[in-house]
Amino acid sequence: MDYFIELLLGGLTRGSIYALIALGYTMVYGIIELINFAHGEIYMIGAFTALIAASVLTLFGFNAASILVLASLAAIIYSAAYGYTVEKIAYKPLRNAPRLSPLISAIGMSIFLQNYVLLAQTSDFLPFPALIPDFDFMKNYEHIFGSTELVIVATTMTVMIILTILIKFTKIGKAMRATAQDRKMAMLVGVNVNRIISVTFVIGSSLAAIGGILIASHIGQINFNIGFIAGIKAFTAAVLGGIGSIPGAVLGGFVLGWTESFATGYVSSDYEDVFAFVLLVLILIFRPAGILGKSSSQKV
Repeated sequence: MDYFIELLLGGLTRGSIYALIALGYTMVYGIIELINFAHGEIYMIGAFTALIAASVLTLFGFNAASILVLASLAAIIYSAAYGYTVEKIAYKPLRNAPRLSPLISAIGMSIFLQNYVLLAQTSDFLPFPALIPDFDFMKNYEHIFGSTELVIVATTMTVMIILTILIKFTKIGKAMRATAQDRKMAMLVGVNVNRIISVTFVIGSSLAAIGGILIASHIGQINFNIGFIAGIKAFTAAVLGGIGSIPGAVLGGFVLGWTESFATGYVSSDYEDVFAFVLLVLILIFRPAGILGKSSSQKV
């Protein structure tokens, strides 16, 4: 039973990371129906930015709490700037182009950012400091669920609630929903669609940076290639839950995390990715819109 609980909590932690990144995918898709394949690289850039900031702050003698806050802020701001720039350079000029064009542009941007970080940093794995402190009340549970895991899960749930409130009850959230429903009509009623799309990219990139910091602190190392695998898994989670749905992205992340965790624990770690993508195929066959997604019909 203890082993089952350990796998359950491990899958919850892993799923929370997928969910944080998947939220960025689902927000962008919900607004402009574009799969931002460079999103995983923004996650990777956030982790590298946090590492550099933490290293500099350590040299200047900052305490652990200050390093965590300041390094996180630096990563979020830098990643948000990247997300904004990527949208302006790679996606905005292709807004009215055939749908295949922005998709190819997104893949190209992903490859560009990978190689940019490879040349700017290194191809080796770099150690990442444990930025999240150990909580005294968690000491008895460290062997199955530590302080870092608790922060990861709590952050994911908090972000989901904040995003839901933002989209449902704020002015900018209403503008996002209007843009997602009918971009041309939103423009006619005075919504600045370009600004809304940019804000969506900024929010999604900020979430990716938070995910990068948390998972890097949890694993203890980073590499220029970590964004590719994490991005593919997060995209899978978004599709599982119903891409375009915020609760769906979180649920999809949890389902994917538990699938990988139990497959690793009871079958073999060699089949971890196989089970994840078999689950995706099954969902696409039996419920193409995802677990919480809604099927859309077009009037002819």
